[in-house]
Amino acid sequence: MTTFAVIAGGGTSGHVLPAIAIAESLVDAGIDLQQIYYTGAQRGIETELIPSFGIRYSFFDVVGLQRSFSVKALRNNFAFLPRLLKARRRAVVLFKDELPKVVVSVGGYASLPAVLAARKLDIPIVVVSYDRIPGRSSKLTSRFAQATAVAFPSSELRRAIMTGAPVRRVIRNIDRVQDRSAARQRLGVPEGAFFIGVIGGSLGSLMLNNAVSEFVKEFKDDSQLALRHVVGPRFMKTYANPVAQSEVAMTYQVVAYEENMADIYGSVDLLIGRGGAGTIADVAATGVPAILIPWKGAADDHQTANVRYLSENGAAILLPEEDVAKELSKIIRELRSDSEKLQKISARAFEIGELNRQGTIASVIQDVANGGNV
Repeated sequence: MTTFAVIAGGGTSGHVLPAIAIAESLVDAGIDLQQIYYTGAQRGIETELIPSFGIRYSFFDVVGLQRSFSVKALRNNFAFLPRLLKARRRAVVLFKDELPKVVVSVGGYASLPAVLAARKLDIPIVVVSYDRIPGRSSKLTSRFAQATAVAFPSSELRRAIMTGAPVRRVIRNIDRVQDRSAARQRLGVPEGAFFIGVIGGSLGSLMLNNAVSEFVKEFKDDSQLALRHVVGPRFMKTYANPVAQSEVAMTYQVVAYEENMADIYGSVDLLIGRGGAGTIADVAATGVPAILIPWKGAADDHQTANVRYLSENGAAILLPEEDVAKELSKIIRELRSDSEKLQKISARAFEIGELNRQGTIASVIQDVANGGNV
């Protein structure tokens, strides 16, 4: 069986989950899953997520450039180029065997070996950039891509086509009205509770965990409140019990990593999350009302730019990190008592997410693979 596409990129779930979403969109468009190949990094979260997806794959020994000046960061930076060149050679050998019709980059350092190999072998390239401010690898690789699929208007990248962001099938198909009751049952959340989901990204967020711990202490006697708190694996021991469970009247759940995001999006009244492109895409696709807190350490402050696109269109609430301790509880109270405002935010987000639900990125990839003009 010939290979139709190689999807390249990884390192974090912010790159791997869009890669899976793109593969699903291609399958929905009629491409056999076994005609799709994935390449990523040996040290990324893809080593956990990709094998169970059922796609063929290879992981390369590559590292990203670090912005820090620590000894470990400097050591990694010195290793960057030699490892990249070695991984590129491996990718060239792989592609000569697989003969893909197109290489799709979802960004990040893990995409570079495949993109550089594709360029050497004259294989068409599609770059997928879903942050409002593109990352370094997207800026670089878009220079020699046949098309760049973007999630925001007015992109600075070359040959940009507005396709929306890649969103997984299980998220695209959520119906927040029909799915609500069954999703709450699966999560163990009371039907009548005001349900808040807190998602700090795949690694978790110390700042957000601290803020939520204080919130739980403040509202622990509220039996009509439910909260599911994704603390991140590295914080699980520290934040599993900010208050003794016997003293909590509210429904309070703590998990290290959320494996049931579809149920979260389908059943929460309010989501509290970060400003990564994946969260932005999912919030818009599902129409979930959200308070979004951009990570201020993100490169070029791109998370703030992502969230601002929603907030400026009435589709989410932007809360800067420095205001979380003072404003988070206040905003939650206001939204909880104003169902009309919640509904307006939800409706506006859902409207913006139309492109995400359509999955039009597959048609762009197919056009490039077949040598057409896009």
